[in-house]
Amino acid sequence: MGRATLIGFSAVAMWALLALLTDASGQVPPFLLSAITFSIGTGVGLVARLFMPAPDKSQKIPPQVWLIGIAGLFGYHFFYFTALRNAPAVEASLIAYLWPLLIVLGSALMPGEKLAWNHVVGALLGLAGTVLIVTKGGGLAFDARYSFGYAMAAVCAVLWSAYSLLSRRFPSVPTSIVTWFCAATAVLSLACHLALEQTILPDGVGQWLAVLGLGLMPVGAAFYAWDIGVKRGNIQVLGAASYAAPLLSTLVLIAAGVAEPSLRILAACVLITGGAVLAAKSLFLRKPAAVESGAEASESGAGASEDGARASEDGARASEDGARASEGGAKA
Repeated sequence: MGRATLIGFSAVAMWALLALLTDASGQVPPFLLSAITFSIGTGVGLVARLFMPAPDKSQKIPPQVWLIGIAGLFGYHFFYFTALRNAPAVEASLIAYLWPLLIVLGSALMPGEKLAWNHVVGALLGLAGTVLIVTKGGGLAFDARYSFGYAMAAVCAVLWSAYSLLSRRFPSVPTSIVTWFCAATAVLSLACHLALEQTILPDGVGQWLAVLGLGLMPVGAAFYAWDIGVKRGNIQVLGAASYAAPLLSTLVLIAAGVAEPSLRILAACVLITGGAVLAAKSLFLRKPAAVESGAEASESGAGASEDGARASEDGARASEDGARASEGGAKA
């Protein structure tokens, strides 16, 4: 479970490159950028199939899996772009980024899962750090005029958390299915672009390389890694740790010279890191199963040895009593 959780978190690390690479991609409209990058992401899945065992063709994929996957990938981006068109970016982004908290809280409804206080508190600390990052230390100004945009951002959060939680209910469905989710998202994004946007392609090699980077990692490999994490990892820890994405994104921008370091970022770092560690407390304190089993076996062996020793002592006493009885009979 720890390995799958780390693989899932690698998706969060790749999403941290989203802002930098998107900025470097130029003036490409959102839906066109989505169509191009998800096409590249589809290619990532097709190439990965060459190095993975062939999927079981006899396995039937439930229809709801297709609905969950396509609604998750395409639906999130569609409503996110709509939110940014109809509300200020800061408030819309913060509302959309409620999905890690919804994952942590929603995990309590999943079979075999147990929600603990440290998961909730860890997610809330991560949310507090995200507020510092997104608002840049300023205040929030929710305006009723942008209610539609806020609602679209809320739909984003619900869609992605639902996609993540519901994917966990189908652990036997191979991760290779994400290839076709990406393909469907690319086609639907292209349709939206043709209907809603003016075509502006990347200008120059640098912008095309940025688009390629987006398709290979944040809008490609990240979704495959996330699928492994939510299906086989610790979903509460993964949800709380996902708040690291805006922090890591900001650190990447600072490293690239696009943003400046500040005490606000340091405070956000402390809140998000502390929240993730708190949420993962059970993983750090849990004894490995093999160690626990060995300890139990040792205790059982020790108990058996003590019982054997007592039995030997009882046998020795019985022999002594028998000897005394024999001596008494001889005297008589």
